[in-house]
Amino acid sequence: MRVNFFGLRHFYQVFNFNASTFVRVISFEWNGNNYDVVSELKKNKMNKLEIKDLCKTYPNGVKALDGVSLSISNGMFGLLGPNGAGKSSLMRIIAALQEPSSGSVEFNQKDIVSYPQEIRKQLGYLPQEFGVYPKINTLELLDHIAILKGIINKSKRREQITALLQQTNLYQHRKKAVHTFSGGMRQRFGIAQALLGNPQIIIVDEPTAGLDPEERNRFLNLLSEIGENVVVILSTHIVEDVRDLCSNMAILGEGKIIAIGNPTLLKSKLDGKVWIKTIAKSELNSYKEHFDVISTRLHSGKTQIQILSDNQPENGFVAMSPDFESLYFSTLYQFQNQYQTNK
Repeated sequence: MRVNFFGLRHFYQVFNFNASTFVRVISFEWNGNNYDVVSELKKNKMNKLEIKDLCKTYPNGVKALDGVSLSISNGMFGLLGPNGAGKSSLMRIIAALQEPSSGSVEFNQKDIVSYPQEIRKQLGYLPQEFGVYPKINTLELLDHIAILKGIINKSKRREQITALLQQTNLYQHRKKAVHTFSGGMRQRFGIAQALLGNPQIIIVDEPTAGLDPEERNRFLNLLSEIGENVVVILSTHIVEDVRDLCSNMAILGEGKIIAIGNPTLLKSKLDGKVWIKTIAKSELNSYKEHFDVISTRLHSGKTQIQILSDNQPENGFVAMSPDFESLYFSTLYQFQNQYQTNK
């Protein structure tokens, strides 16, 4: 039997659990909470993920990754990029869910392309989209996933799952079927399963999608604590998530790394180079022809534009202190210009 949720399809081949085993292990009631996720993760050693010259071309000819190289140690690492930039392809290769066309991936000096089980047994993975068994409640499904991850001791499973349900604010919903959850509740469930088993590397792909502001803050706070002790890769197109959490980041565009480093240092390179002006919507095309317009937004019924320039472009422009959106949009703008020129 094979399933394809949370990247756990391959665990069936390793542990060879069947449906009857699942039925026997899920009948229990839990009380107490002696397990602390963050305390357990603090016991982990320094970890290192090394990615070298990674390429991925799909059978239809789409080149998703083109020579990606990264070195990531314990801490929060942000991976930013627009849809189609190659983020999900990179995450799936790191999680050993698909193989690269070329290049290497090592975790703690072990080749995870040739030996994918080396990463699977240390991995917590929250994909962008995932399926669940219908008509199985939260408690049962987390217990099932815990067994697939190798947590065979029943009392340890109970401690971990109870703690995770409370930390993700799902304990009161533990008897509800997961397939009935709202988008935000499903995402919290995905977070809980990713943290099962004391993982040494955690991959979260667009994790705050569907979360309300309170849930987002709770999740980001938990990730921040966990990220002090393990490798956490945060893949997103939401700039604020990286700004709030990550000490290092990379921006991906057309399958290539187009910027990498500390977000604050990268942003500081734009000091004195970002200018804003409010214009009529009808003027926008003219400004795009004459200036490097990196972003536009509506402001009080008019269009506010951001321009990248070493000097004041013309009267009416005001210098602004660059923010992380300025960094993101200016990086993409310059890369896309160069990409189109070299095509």
